[in-house]
Amino acid sequence: MRLGLALGYWGRGPSPAHLDLAREAERLGYNSVWTAEAWGSDAFTALTWIAAHTSRIKLGTAVAQMAARTPTATAMHALTLDHLSGGRVMLGLGLSGPQVVEGWYGRPFPRSPLTATREYVDVIRQVLRREGPVALDGRFHSHPYAGEDGTGLGKALKPITHPLRAGLPVLLGAEGPKNIAQTLAIADGWLPLYWSPDRWAEVYALPAKLPEGFLVAPMVRAQVCEDVAAGLLPVKAMLGFYIGGMGHAARNFHADLMGRMGYAKEAGRIQELFAAGRREEAVLAVPDAFADEISLVGPRKRIAERLDTWRRGPVTDLLVTSPDPVTLRTLAELNASR
Repeated sequence: MRLGLALGYWGRGPSPAHLDLAREAERLGYNSVWTAEAWGSDAFTALTWIAAHTSRIKLGTAVAQMAARTPTATAMHALTLDHLSGGRVMLGLGLSGPQVVEGWYGRPFPRSPLTATREYVDVIRQVLRREGPVALDGRFHSHPYAGEDGTGLGKALKPITHPLRAGLPVLLGAEGPKNIAQTLAIADGWLPLYWSPDRWAEVYALPAKLPEGFLVAPMVRAQVCEDVAAGLLPVKAMLGFYIGGMGHAARNFHADLMGRMGYAKEAGRIQELFAAGRREEAVLAVPDAFADEISLVGPRKRIAERLDTWRRGPVTDLLVTSPDPVTLRTLAELNASR
């Protein structure tokens, strides 16, 4: 099991610690570093800055939002950075939900998310292979554009720049059973949001045998500390925001996943509190048991024991979220000792 560093997206501004954390992760032997985007900082600019100040560590987006760019634009970002970094890019994509797609990006959320995702990945694969002009008679991502409001003058094109790698890895963030099944069929890897090392089989209904070379790269909040309850507070804050604020009450993929993991009632309560503006209460309503199940928090010995559990499953890359160099070093030491 390889380790990655997940930096996420910025808050009010860029974190002065992110570049130092990325350099430290590279020094410690971490395999990858990952950025994200929501409705603030973008994923590719920060990753390019990190690429310029590192030399070996792989560079991933977890995730770049599909609604933010056309698939050809995303492919251009990926192939450009792949050249500049010497072939280190791993392209993680996510569809997000209606609240973000329509509220922030000002685009309709696709009525068939699976089809939209499949077409998006198809176009990116065509760009990266550069075997001919990009052509797709699609429902959401036709190339050339064939809509009634078009001119009809579009021409199928292939990229001027030759991609460095036709097989640049494409990973997908997926939560629902059908989305996960499609991810196994069309992607090189999967970016689970919440991962239970004890219950992943029942939660995600994965097949006994995954495709050869397929990456399973969940994120995990980690913190070496003596007080487990205090260490879980950042995990609960994240969950409170995602469950309560990252979706509509009628359609929230994160809340749905929490429900499938056995916490449907608690997820509903978190949504109610968050919607009422009672955000602190929403965070405290996140069960400690749920937060602990999907994280690595506590003294070194406790983390070592739990890390063994994570290794026993299909996880290939553990993407660690932690602002603490001591925690990053501890995980590197524990992982190297196995």
